Amino acid sequence: MERYQYLMIGHGLLVILVAMLAGFMLMFHLVGGIEVWPGTIVAFSVYGTSEGWVRAHSGGTMNGLLVVVMAIVLPKLHLSPRLQTWTAWGFVYIAWSFTVFYWLGNAAGNRGLTFGDSQLGASDWIGVLAFLPGLPSVFLTVVLLWIAARGVLGATPAAEERT
Repeated sequence: MERYQYLMIGHGLLVILVAMLAGFMLMFHLVGGIEVWPGTIVAFSVYGTSEGWVRAHSGGTMNGLLVVVMAIVLPKLHLSPRLQTWTAWGFVYIAWSFTVFYWLGNAAGNRGLTFGDSQLGASDWIGVLAFLPGLPSVFLTVVLLWIAARGVLGATPAAEERT
């Protein structure tokens, strides 16, 4: 279990690191480049929208924190070894797939929210690449959080005393 905790904490921190880079992308997008000296901006364009970079920054940070928190509470979940493995790797997958979704979705015509055209815009290969890894994560997140909640709530002190 400790090995999974290290794995999850490491990946959670790396996801947060990428989210911090999205914060730089947000700043560059808002400013229109980078300020190298007060009042001197080296102009360059950044793909996507400010809103998309806000989502990549804040959503990525929250996903990384979710993985770190799940790593910390993993011993309290009272899961079978198989479910520990699924939980650990599942949350790592979720965090990275959503990170890919945020970054690619910000470049996609339809924000990477559908395979085809939608009211948000036309589908493109970037949108499909954003959508594919994120789609299973939407369901996997709900399932793994349910498993974790059931694992911890089913392990009340009264239940442990009976065993």
